[in-house]
Amino acid sequence: MAHHKSALKRIRQTEDRTEHNKYFAKTTRNAIKKLRTTTEKTAAAEMLPQVSSMLDKLAKINVIHDNKASNLKSSLTKHVNSL
Repeated sequence: MAHHKSALKRIRQTEDRTEHNKYFAKTTRNAIKKLRTTTEKTAAAEMLPQVSSMLDKLAKINVIHDNKASNLKSSLTKHVNSL
């Protein structure tokens, strides 16, 4: 167990950040899943900018890597265009 005040604070901060990051990553994954299962082109085209924005935000705060966000956005765009 940590004995320094600063170490205890770092533990608290890490727990808070982990919970925050898990929440946003999970909501984004659910949005991606919903977009991939959509069969209507108009609905998918409306959802695509929102999901892309979510991915950009996750990449910006380093929850996911920039390249992963780009790869996901690319594959989702291909999916929407193929509908």
